[in-house]
Amino acid sequence: MDFIKHFLPQGLLDIFDILSMEEQPNSFSIHLTEKNQLPQAYNSAEYESKGFYKTKRIQDFPIRGKAVYLHIKRRMWRRKDNGKIIHRDFTIIAQGTKLTRELADFLKYTSQYTGRHYK
Repeated sequence: MDFIKHFLPQGLLDIFDILSMEEQPNSFSIHLTEKNQLPQAYNSAEYESKGFYKTKRIQDFPIRGKAVYLHIKRRMWRRKDNGKIIHRDFTIIAQGTKLTRELADFLKYTSQYTGRHYK
């Protein structure tokens, strides 16, 4: 499954593990779970993993004419002494969309030349 990294946003598999991949007639669904690796700025002795946020579905570049949906489960950690919840800053999703940032940038660039607008 190492080949799949070439079809996903750069660096995604550094942070997430692939749980499963499903092919439907018109799409692929790739289910990912954030690795249990505390962000670098935090001390692992002070925090503990406390589960996941609700799964987010975002759309990425199509593969072979089929839509690609990434189902992403982000992890949360709790500080042991005060209960404060933290999570990794995650910039793969374009602000205000349900698209990967790379796909949103591509569509934005394309719309400049075709007159089509994507949201």
